[in-house]
Formats: sequence, structure tokens, C-alpha cells
Amino acid sequence: MANQIENFPLDKELRLKNSSHFPLTIRTTSLSLTKQDNEIIECRLSFPVTPELYQRIDTDALFNLKPEVRTPLTNGQFKPELDIHIEASLKPDRLPLLLQQATNAEEAAFYLSNLSQQQAPDSDRPLETDHPYTLLETENWLALSVKQQQNSGEIGYRTFWSYVNPQTLNPDSVSSEELSENITRFFTDVVGGSLDSAMQEFTNETVGTLSNFFQDITSKSSPNPSLFQTVLNFFTEDDWPFTKLQGDLALRSVFQGKNGRWDCYAKVREAQQQFVFYSICSVNAPEDKRQAIAEFIARANYGTIIGNFELDFSDGEIRFKTSIDVEGDALSSALIQPLVYTNVMMMDEYLPGILAVLSGELSAVEAIAKIESE
Repeated sequence: MANQIENFPLDKELRLKNSSHFPLTIRTTSLSLTKQDNEIIECRLSFPVTPELYQRIDTDALFNLKPEVRTPLTNGQFKPELDIHIEASLKPDRLPLLLQQATNAEEAAFYLSNLSQQQAPDSDRPLETDHPYTLLETENWLALSVKQQQNSGEIGYRTFWSYVNPQTLNPDSVSSEELSENITRFFTDVVGGSLDSAMQEFTNETVGTLSNFFQDITSKSSPNPSLFQTVLNFFTEDDWPFTKLQGDLALRSVFQGKNGRWDCYAKVREAQQQFVFYSICSVNAPEDKRQAIAEFIARANYGTIIGNFELDFSDGEIRFKTSIDVEGDALSSALIQPLVYTNVMMMDEYLPGILAVLSGELSAVEAIAKIESE
């Protein structure tokens, strides 16, 4: 399946941080997400810089712009009066951190923009690898191309990462042959044509070394996706309509059962490695019915193996909860599915009894007896 690219125009200033701890402010023009089989596999930023700012980026090798990863400058030299455009890709190990907060290009753009406006952490202390602000560190972005548009045409160069793009590190798609071919193409462009025998020998050795390096990355311990990404994948693949709650690792959906319709929430507690799913009853218990509903819930919960009903005495909200803690293990669709479907089936089964108790038609004892007899 061909990759799908979702672009979002992002005319915003981003305040980035580099290894020297001096802030770097860029004005982005766009953010794009690349999808493969409905899974986001890459995030790119495009932004112009002044020649003066580019000089700093060049000197400090920001965005991993090291001399050894560049092809030669083509078609001329950069002019000092024109902006230079850079396209950079987020490192693959940082992508899950972004996807905890965003499911599309617009959400990703606004999350980075809002993050940039927050006060930066203490610059004298290294950030934890899962700290959101690492998304704004230049070392976590890989420059793919550097270009300047002139009257005579486009001047610029590409980097190694535009040949062996970070998205090709997907273990489901990468192959040593493909990596070798792309690496060889990079070296061919570096030397400006066909490789002589000495360079060919050097290149073959380098190709073998880099191929093995990338194979190690993809075959050994590819990091597990974030819990939230796993949850997103499940509800997407299972064709649930949902919306992501802004600023929270949570999804909202609506379920239509045989006995009613209600809101559902899927929430992730990433730090605690926990997933919880709620079905929220469409009717709250009025104050004078909360004791009766509390008895109904206690009787319904007794003997229930997976999940439980809950009542908020402050506002009368009634919900059914299923959850799991996967610390030291990994969350999967096989674990999510029974939690979700047991949850909605329980709410659907007990909803008529809840409504009967709230209306005064049946007592808690009578409602439970009716449900269990059926």
C-alpha cells in the first residue's frame, strides 16, 4: 500500500533547544505526517532560516547536519540575501512520544506549538527520555534536505537520512538489500558519479557495516509502541468512530446497544502503564434515588469477574469500568478487546434495570432478579 502524507500549514514560531543549551527559534511553514497502512510512521517539519541562522546550524551541526552525512552542494552556492529551507524528520524513537498527544497533523502541529510556548525545563540537567520537551531538541530531528531557491534554479544538498529515511527502519518493511541499495546511492551521489575501485571497496565495506547496524536496530529490540498508540491502533482497526480529547491521553466514542446509547471513554495512564475503559450511563441518578442505585450496583457487582459498576454520589453519574495494568509487559489488541466488549455488553445488559430503579418501577432487588432470570 502506498504511503499517505497529511500536511498541515504551520505558520508558527518554535523555540527549540540544542546541546549547547542556547535556544534556537525557527518559523515553520508546514508539518506533515506519513501513514502506512493507517499507522503514522514519520513526522516532518519544514522551515526557512536566514543565512546567518543557517551558519549557526551548519557550524554546530544542529539537526544532525554533520559534514559526513551530506551530498555535495549542487548547482552553485548559497546567496547571502535569500532564505534557506530545511526539511527535517523526527527521530523514530521520539515519534511515539508525539503520538501520545496527537492523532493527525493538525493536532501534532498545535501540540508542538503549545509545548514551545511553555517554559523550558532546567537546561543544566538532562531531560528524561520520555519528557515531552525532548520533541523540541534539535538533536532529535534529522535534516533531510537543505535548499535555496534562486532565479537560476534550486541550490542545495541532501543528507544520508533522505536516502535511508528513518521511516525505513520499520521492521516490517526494511530489508538489507534495500538498505544496501540506498546507502550505495548515497555514496554514488557523494562522489559525483560512478565509484572507482578504491571507493567501491570502501563503500562495500561501509554498506555492509551500516546494513548490519540497521538490521540490529530492527531485529533486536524495537521499542514497543506507546500504550496510547496501541489503543489508537485498536479502535482504528476495529472501526470505532472516536475523537481524541485535547490535552489528554483519552478517546471518546458513542456505543449503540440493544437497550440504549451511551458515551464511552478509553483512557491511558502512560507512566503507570495502565489502560481503562468506561461506559457512562446516559442518565444520572437523582439524589433521592442514589441509595437505591447504590444497592443495585452492589448487587450487580457481586460475582462480576471482569470490571465493575461505579456510582459518583456527588452528581449521580453511573458507569461501568474495565481496566488493566501492564507494567513489565506490553498492551495488545488481544488484551484490549475483551475489556472493551465485556464493558459495553455489561452496560447494555444492566441498563434496563438501572432505568427501572431510577423510574421507581422496580426496587434494586426486583431489577437484579429480573436481569439474572433473563
